[in-house]
Order: sequence, then structure tokens, then C-alpha cells
Amino acid sequence: MTADVFVTRQLPEPGVAPLLEGGVEVDYRDDDSGCPVAELRERSAGVRGMLTVLSDRLDAATMDAAGPDLAVVANCAVGFDNIDLAAAAERGIVVANTPDVLTEATADLAWALLMATARRIVEGDRLVRSGEWRSPSLVLLLGAPVHAKTLGVIGMGKIGAAVARRGAGFGMPILYHNRSRRPEVEAELGAEWVELDDLLERSDFVSVNAPLNDTSRHLIDAAALARMRPTAILVNAGRGPIVDEVALVEALRSGRIAGAGLDVFEREPVLADGLAELDNVVLMPHVGSATTETRAAMVRLTGENILAVLAGREPPTPVR
Repeated sequence: MTADVFVTRQLPEPGVAPLLEGGVEVDYRDDDSGCPVAELRERSAGVRGMLTVLSDRLDAATMDAAGPDLAVVANCAVGFDNIDLAAAAERGIVVANTPDVLTEATADLAWALLMATARRIVEGDRLVRSGEWRSPSLVLLLGAPVHAKTLGVIGMGKIGAAVARRGAGFGMPILYHNRSRRPEVEAELGAEWVELDDLLERSDFVSVNAPLNDTSRHLIDAAALARMRPTAILVNAGRGPIVDEVALVEALRSGRIAGAGLDVFEREPVLADGLAELDNVVLMPHVGSATTETRAAMVRLTGENILAVLAGREPPTPVR
């Protein structure tokens, strides 16, 4: 008998319990490796719902393999560019995601990357652990000041605004670029909307928080990096393909910009050649929302979305 819902990857607590408590039968792939396409299509055949992650590519062929009963795909992420929304709409499949519950955790991680890169935390940790540190020094690991420096936020959605609030707490003037003005953020933080080129030229720190779409892919390319200050630091806790990673490696290697902090990458988990060898970049394995409370909330929300659709109700957080 085919299960009601296919869960494609291992989940943190509460796991599949919310789905089971909702009375649905679950095919749970309790494995933390990515689900191969062939397995994804085979195990989704005949299901009514799928709980997916960003590494699962839900294209038209995969939806057709699932069959006509597929009613809902709930992505355990705020992003959803792994899902062909047009194909889902054509087939009457509801797509849902997990916004809001991960806002503060992701902003915390972006800020951690900013601070770690500016103050060379990873280099310092490595030096101490190696036993090569001999004594305090006035010239050791000189980093970039953060307080009162200018923060540029690309993408002033909920996460971007949360990053900006943290910057305001450090006395930083806030610049932002967004498709539309955010008067409430401007009033709260004194943030200034500017064109992208202006933001890149004026900011000491640039935080990428925009969604990934056709217009944002490689938004930060070689030309954009060339506009940044040589003392500037780039932080990306949004989506990897927004930054041209090959161009970034060259900018970091040549000293065109001072540093970068990255939680996301263009071809995860593969890195651009040379990136991992650079000392002026801090690398994290896409863990922006990885706190126990946040991941639990994401899992519960995906369950709520699936159960609502299977019961004929509007899900709490559909993708519009």
C-alpha cells in the first residue's frame, strides 16, 4: 500500500510525529544524504504529499512520476527555487514553505559570519589550537572595525530587516536595496534606500539576503565586486547562486575586497576552485536556520501545511 506522504530526508525532532499524529501514513527516508532523483521518483509514486528540502529538485517529470494524487509539496525551507512552481500550478499541486520561523536564527548566523570575518575569529582559533601562538601582540590578526561602519543590505525582506536591526544595535548606518521601498524599516532604523551600485560603493559590509530568481542570479558578479571598497566584507546567508563564486574567489585572492563570510554556495556542496584555500573567507555548511528551536518549528510547520491540504484546508504558509 502506498503511503500518504513521502518524507525525503532525515528530520530533527519532532520528526514525522506531527504527520503520524495527524493520521497519515508516512514513508520516511531516515537518511541525511540527498535523495537521488531515481529514488525520489520511485518512492513518491502514488503519494498525496511530499515533505522536501532544498536539495530535492521537483520538476515536472518528478511531479508526473508522483502521479495525479499529489496534492501538496511542503518544502522545509524558506526558499523554494528547487520546485517548478509553474509545473505545480498546472497540476493543481499546492506548494508551501517555512517562512518567518527561521528569520531570527538566519539573521543571527549572518551576523556571526560578519563578526567572524571582520575579527578573523577562525584564523585566531586555528592559531591557538596549533600551538603556534607565542604571546599577545600589537600586530597580530588585525581585523576590521564593525561599530559605526556602514552596513548595506541587499534584499530587505524579513531576514534582511532582522540583519539591519542588528546593525543598528552596533551604531551602523544602514543602506538597503530592494525591489520596493520599505518605509517601515526606514522609519524604524533610519535606513536609506539606494540603487545597488551606490550600496556597493558606500558599504563597509554587504549582506546578501535576497531571494533567488532570474533577476538575482549572479547579481553579485565581477562588476559588482569591483564596485566594492577594498576594505569591504561580503556576507551571504541567503542563496548561493546570487554570488558568482568564481568571481568572488578572484576578488578575495587579489585583495579586491577584504573578506567574505558564506553560509551558502553556488553549487552546494561543491565549492569554486580555490575558495577553501583562502584565509580571508569564513565558510559554513548552510546552517542559517540550524538551531534546535528553529528547526523544530520548521518541521512542525511543514507538517501543518501537509495536513491542512490533505484535509481540504488552506495551508498556513503557501507559496504565492
